[in-house]
Amino acid sequence: MRFATYLHHDEVRSGVVDGEGIAPLPTGTNVLDLLQDGQPGLLEAGRSASSAERVAVSEVRLLPPFQPPTVRDFVAFEEHVEGVRRTVSSEAGVPEAWYEIPTFYFTNPYAMIGAHDDVPVPPGSKVLDLELEVAAVIGREGRDLSPEQAREHIVGYTVFNDWSARDLQAHEMQIGLGPAKGKDTATTLGPYLVTADEIEPYRDADGFLALGLTAEINGKVIGQDLLSNMGWPFEDLVAYASRGTVVRPGDVLGSGTCGNGGCLGELWGRGRSREELPPLVPGDVVTLTVEGLGSVSNRVVAGPEPVTVPRARPRPRTRPAAMAATAGR
Repeated sequence: MRFATYLHHDEVRSGVVDGEGIAPLPTGTNVLDLLQDGQPGLLEAGRSASSAERVAVSEVRLLPPFQPPTVRDFVAFEEHVEGVRRTVSSEAGVPEAWYEIPTFYFTNPYAMIGAHDDVPVPPGSKVLDLELEVAAVIGREGRDLSPEQAREHIVGYTVFNDWSARDLQAHEMQIGLGPAKGKDTATTLGPYLVTADEIEPYRDADGFLALGLTAEINGKVIGQDLLSNMGWPFEDLVAYASRGTVVRPGDVLGSGTCGNGGCLGELWGRGRSREELPPLVPGDVVTLTVEGLGSVSNRVVAGPEPVTVPRARPRPRTRPAAMAATAGR
């Protein structure tokens, strides 16, 4: 099944997508609440959706399928790391640590936007980039899961675009933290939450999901890849995320950006010029398509000017009097 959340006649509803129509769930029902009951509860609720009230997808504004409580974004594609690392830090190759652990960072759960919403340029950025990813969604709470157990905790998948301000990212990561504001303004989630059973037929002999991925800017294809080129399947990512903590229903885990042109930063790192492939600017339309999951298409618009924050003020490093007295003994 495919679940959508949408705005129609000034009312937010959730429903089940069937072709070009949406059968709404009862008023007040939202997808995040349904996820508390895992895939069986989600599917049962979907079967009760009202086909009598069906509305056309073309007549609604698609919102993110649900509002996730947490969002972890991994970096699971070797080819992406190899290319974008050169762009962000001027370093070549892939760090050895990448092969040892499926690294992730927490990104902003309040920045989720819908499949066709406008994307403002992050304040102060002049180097905006797209990121073509797929996200797994948790449907059961778990802690210290094995990869085999983790598969039963994935309720579905959705398209994920981790919009990135490369100039802000490169600056702030010199401190050894981040990315922070480089990834903080918008993340596209959608168009739907597709339940895991629908995607299972794409699983290959090695346990990876072989979904075709395509990125376009203004109708021109800039990248194509397979989701099965991830260094780890999603089950491994969920297992690692649950180590020493819990994953809960509604948590989102991004795959990280695919290779072979899943973002401009990778292509710049491989020698494509910014004249040939410039950063995104207002008016550009980014369309990402994932086999089995659908397409999202967002227009870039001008963002606000940054609110000024002053530089750090060097301080004299004075200490409380009691500490100074003790230090002098």
